[in-house]
Amino acid sequence: MRDSQSEQLNQQGNEYFSRGFYTDAYRCYAQALEADRQSGDGRALVASLGNLGNICAVSGRRGQAQAYYQEVLELQKIFGDDRGISTTLVNLGNLRVDAGEWERGKAYYLEALDLMEQFGDAAAKAVLLSDLGLVDRETGKFDQALSYYEQSLVLMRQVNNQAGQADVYRMMARLYLARKQYAEILACAQTSLAIAERLRDELRMGGAWYLMAGCHEEQGHWEEAAVLLERVVRVDQKYGLPKLKENLTRLKAVQEHLGNSDRHMKRRKVSVNE
Repeated sequence: MRDSQSEQLNQQGNEYFSRGFYTDAYRCYAQALEADRQSGDGRALVASLGNLGNICAVSGRRGQAQAYYQEVLELQKIFGDDRGISTTLVNLGNLRVDAGEWERGKAYYLEALDLMEQFGDAAAKAVLLSDLGLVDRETGKFDQALSYYEQSLVLMRQVNNQAGQADVYRMMARLYLARKQYAEILACAQTSLAIAERLRDELRMGGAWYLMAGCHEEQGHWEEAAVLLERVVRVDQKYGLPKLKENLTRLKAVQEHLGNSDRHMKRRKVSVNE
């Protein structure tokens, strides 16, 4: 049975974590871990170590996160917890991917995928397939990435994960942007946008607008790009997103292109009339 002190500390840590108070969350998880080591409750230890790994991962302390996850993995192997093992393998893969170590990350993901095939967790498998797609996209394996995304979408629909579908369509749009396949970019981004609008998810709407703006920028469609970037900037401002400054600079550049284009058209009309 879980030690009540450890359970309470982990719950308190989770509350802090959800509110972004990472230092307070870490303190609670560390106290829970100390209680678990004293009690010798291995399953409680897994929970506390996992939480510490998560808090270290989101705060950029990858080395500490790796150590916590590795200890979790060893305990899960002792308990024969294949579902837990797959989750920890994904966490380890995320650490490597965040560090740009794509092949090491993919190795962890594929090991986790093998386990998921055995116990049939469609929801988790759908997310993992999209993660594998991201790795292959980043390493230039576009056809394989697209295959993973398509497999992910099938499962996302099966489990009715609409937010996940919006994310995968947005990832596919990014892939097509790298290949300069403009019709496909817009089709995927517009599908992502439609889902986000149904969910009333402004952050995902902003992500779709961002990609559509990039598509129009690359083609010199300055008016369309300006309208979309204005929407992106409004979302950035509302939610205090880190790309606000960058997107304001982009918007200004697009507006300058648009102004130059308008002046050029006016000169052409005057010349024709003359």
